[in-house]
Amino acid sequence: MTHLRKIMLEELQRRHYSEGTTRYYIRHVERFARYFHCSPDRLGPRHIREYQAQLFSKQKLSPGAVTNHLCALRFFYVQTLKKHWSIADTPYPKKTHHLPTILSQEEVAQLIDAAPTPFYRTILMTLYATGIRNAELTRLEVSDIDSRRMVIHIQGKGCKDRDVMLSPVLLEELRGHWRRLPKKSRVLLFPGNPWHSGDQPIDTKTPRHACQYAARRAGIKKRVYPHLLRHCFATHLLEAGADLHTIQILLGHNHLKETARYLHLSQRHLHATASPLDSLVLKGGSQPET
Repeated sequence: MTHLRKIMLEELQRRHYSEGTTRYYIRHVERFARYFHCSPDRLGPRHIREYQAQLFSKQKLSPGAVTNHLCALRFFYVQTLKKHWSIADTPYPKKTHHLPTILSQEEVAQLIDAAPTPFYRTILMTLYATGIRNAELTRLEVSDIDSRRMVIHIQGKGCKDRDVMLSPVLLEELRGHWRRLPKKSRVLLFPGNPWHSGDQPIDTKTPRHACQYAARRAGIKKRVYPHLLRHCFATHLLEAGADLHTIQILLGHNHLKETARYLHLSQRHLHATASPLDSLVLKGGSQPET
């Protein structure tokens, strides 16, 4: 481990950054240095601007992904090297807002039923029933399942824990899943080797594979990934009449505006207001096709 890497790791740990963020930040700085074949402490704003441009032009990254790279570099320069960082010299890219494609409840059922293994089926059901993030799912432990209170305790993003509802259907699935686990491996809910044993959790690729394989088997053409099931969880709750504040708490959002975008996805809210075209009195009508 280089001296700079050691200092950056210590600064990240001092601020209690998550393991995932720590890993990504160090990796982004390493890629930055590798691009210029130079130690990062010898690079400056000019190099950062050039690197940011090629992230868009050559690597075709999204604005959000480029922002993540810049956040890592900013942490390195400000907290590790104790240098000044000018937002004016290296501005963050303008965010783009795309609404995700949502699966209907029928499609979610088809997806779960098409899971190629019981392990993958349990993962898909847990993702949809709780709205949990992919990384949060990998950290779940058997002790997080509280069947008396019918809640699941989630070790949330940014060290912000929360409880979500425990569906009776999911509880029965999890009990069957627990019985299938080796007796010596009943600490983690989803142990991460081919035999589903040991003390290491699954990585975030496993839920993605579960989504991809099941979607292919179900004949679903939409792109299916773990976070999409989180979107489906929130949208379907909203369509069933749940209020935004409750959904905000369940998702672990800091701000209500993050949750409000599901109003744009809810059919109940989209169909609640008629189009102004419907109130017009028009002369004649469209001619029938011949």
